[in-house]
Amino acid sequence: MLVPQSMPALASVPAEPAADQVLTWTAGNSTEAYTTAPAQAVAGPTTIVFENSEATGNTTDMSHTLTFDRSTPGYNHDVDVNILAYPDDGSNGRHTAEVTLTPGKYRYFCAIPGHPLMVGEFTVTDDGDDTTPPTVTAAVSGPQNPDGHYLGQATVTVTAADAQSGVASVEYELDDTGFKPYTAPVVVSAIGDHTVQYRATDHDGNVSPTGSKGFRVVERPEDTTPPTVTAAVTGEQDADGNYLDTARVTVTATDAESGVKTVEYQLDGGTWTPYQAPVDVNTPGMHMLHYRATDQAGNVSPEGMAHFTVVEQDSVPPVVTAAVSGTQDANGNYVDKATVAVTATDAGSGVASVEYQLDGGAWTAYTAPIEVATNGAHSVAYRATDAAGNVSAVGTATFTVVPSDGDSTPPTVSGWLTGNQNARWEFVDRATLNATATDAGGIRSIEYALDGGPWTPYTAPVVITAAGTHTVKVRATDNAGNIAPELSGTFTIVKTTAKQLRPAHQPLH
Repeated sequence: MLVPQSMPALASVPAEPAADQVLTWTAGNSTEAYTTAPAQAVAGPTTIVFENSEATGNTTDMSHTLTFDRSTPGYNHDVDVNILAYPDDGSNGRHTAEVTLTPGKYRYFCAIPGHPLMVGEFTVTDDGDDTTPPTVTAAVSGPQNPDGHYLGQATVTVTAADAQSGVASVEYELDDTGFKPYTAPVVVSAIGDHTVQYRATDHDGNVSPTGSKGFRVVERPEDTTPPTVTAAVTGEQDADGNYLDTARVTVTATDAESGVKTVEYQLDGGTWTPYQAPVDVNTPGMHMLHYRATDQAGNVSPEGMAHFTVVEQDSVPPVVTAAVSGTQDANGNYVDKATVAVTATDAGSGVASVEYQLDGGAWTAYTAPIEVATNGAHSVAYRATDAAGNVSAVGTATFTVVPSDGDSTPPTVSGWLTGNQNARWEFVDRATLNATATDAGGIRSIEYALDGGPWTPYTAPVVITAAGTHTVKVRATDNAGNIAPELSGTFTIVKTTAKQLRPAHQPLH
């Protein structure tokens, strides 16, 4: 929780603390750590004191908070402390709060923006006797030769823990020279065999058994060979090899002689940065990551480069439209030619391709407006694909091209019925409707209507089998939009009889 600097202090310091146990935190000019903070406490009523004043080193009137964490798993969340203090806050930067602590760990931090490193924890134990000593371990690290000896130097790290009263102190002894307080990892560079002994004491005075680590430091051989360093880029990719949303770069370095000391990387010409974990790059665009490694002897590898492109995940297809242009006659037909312009846009990964299909032909890449000069009815289908592979729905533009000399003459249309008829000129079982039309400017369509129904495109002979009397009409339209006079006829279909049948050809009039 971020606390505004204008927030009033939660409590003023009383004349006398109300609890037997007093825990004090202080802060100064640093934004990276409290000046002082407790590490241990016992359960029970406690006075919390937080001072951020000139007396504790704050000479800039900087605000800090003492805020107890009430959400992170693994810590006690039963105490609500959120104190804002600064030297001129009306209480001279010193404030208190009365709380009751329970056994466990509490985490605290400064909630002022820009102070994320001001964080810590303290352990609370039961107010009972602790007879269990701390546990303490040690680890030796550093570059080693094949025999396991340390090259040039070894670093000893001691770790201690105590679940009850907490660790009060840690000590170490190097090569029987006497125990000393352990405050940081111990670097041993003297050539030869060494022994480090270590122990810890808790707040109730229990001392751990003394542990021991033996190791050998040997001369570091002369090393003139730089490390070998490589990088691998991973992540989900599209068909063009671009990384969707995020690309992860993993850098690996090895050195067979003195060992790798540092690995660094530089992204898009920025500053060189220590490499500690795979680098996730999620900014859309092209990227270049340089990398290098240095060994313990100071040899630096040649710079390597990893080039890749990140694009945003895109599941939305492009938007594509078409417009037909040209000179039109009174019927809306295009005279001599029509031009079809297709436009596609994509707000995500961008348009990769546009295609069109003229009059049911093959799909063709669209690179410029399409000119159609053939007389007759036409259709242009169109679609677009974006860089993520999403394909738009197919759109269609339909139009008719007519010659420039004009055409007011309707087409000539013919229609007739065929089938077997009986002596009463009735069609037996079925009748077949046939139609054809001609026009100098081309036929746009032939249509028929059966028994007063809708006009239906005629594309092939139509077989009629329903018994009874029927009416049928036929018409044709040319490419200029002229419609021929309708032809019509009436006929009857009956079911098969034993009477003699004869073939029939019955024209419509």
